[in-house]
Amino acid sequence: MREVIVDCALYRHGHRAERPQDFPAALRRARAAGDAFLWIGLYEPTADEFDRVTRDFGLHPLAVEDSLHAHQRPKLEVYPDSLFLVLKPVAYNEDSQELSTGELMVFVGDAFVLTVRHGEANPLGSVRRRLEEDPDVLRHGPTAVMYAVGDAVVDHYLEVAAALHADLDELEAAVFARESRLGRGTAGRIYDFKRRALEFRRATVPLTDPVTRLTGAGLPFVHRDSRLFFRDVADHLSRVNEQVESIDRLLSDILSAYLAQMGVRQNDDMRKISAWAAMFAVPTAVAGVYGMNFDHMPELHWAWGYPATLLLMVTVCVVLFRVFKRRDWF
Repeated sequence: MREVIVDCALYRHGHRAERPQDFPAALRRARAAGDAFLWIGLYEPTADEFDRVTRDFGLHPLAVEDSLHAHQRPKLEVYPDSLFLVLKPVAYNEDSQELSTGELMVFVGDAFVLTVRHGEANPLGSVRRRLEEDPDVLRHGPTAVMYAVGDAVVDHYLEVAAALHADLDELEAAVFARESRLGRGTAGRIYDFKRRALEFRRATVPLTDPVTRLTGAGLPFVHRDSRLFFRDVADHLSRVNEQVESIDRLLSDILSAYLAQMGVRQNDDMRKISAWAAMFAVPTAVAGVYGMNFDHMPELHWAWGYPATLLLMVTVCVVLFRVFKRRDWF
């Protein structure tokens, strides 16, 4: 259980009071106090471990199943005894240009917050430290934790979007550079980038509806003064989604431009091949004619016939070369 429980604490008046060992008893004390709540953080628990921690929390079985199996879209579910929020934190390695997503489930109920994390992307450590340094926010109870977690996830989305834009600018410069030599791997790089953008989109776009619902009224277990804070999260999320749409459009434009460039380069190659073939066609035709075994052929017995024929072939090739060069076929 030590590896599963990342951290747990009972908070009173916005301050960390104790680290309980008996979670049901701590939850009863928090509910009795009225100004306290219990915050437990779990990392990839099994069904048995999860049940041992939350036996008396009254969590809905469907929400428990979702939190154990992960692979959920961002969503907000309302159950009789709790709110269930699913987030997808995103991490981006700028060196390897690899994007990875995790899953973060937040249960908010009467005097408790339960967070369940899957994957390596983890904003919770910094969130807990920041909240404990700001008791004025933390004394608003479980809603403050939900807001802080959502705000941290969405703010990191902005950082990831900025990093993706920077890498996209480099890819765009490589595609459109005059001296660039585009190889077969360029299309693969564009498609890989598009796959990362799609994975990022799957984390950000579905979160719009849950955050919008949190900005409204009528949700249980949500502090009445929290709507303004969730509006700030919604504003940041809308900026992220705009950047995701921009990245997707730019990738499509870059791919179209790359394919057009490849078509132009293939046409240039075909023109060069055609020009060289035309130049070699003339001496080939002349040599073919004089290579036939006939006795009666023009200038066959003329002493200057052989040099004259070579000179004719060279002259025609030079003329063709200059014509093609002038038309930029070489």
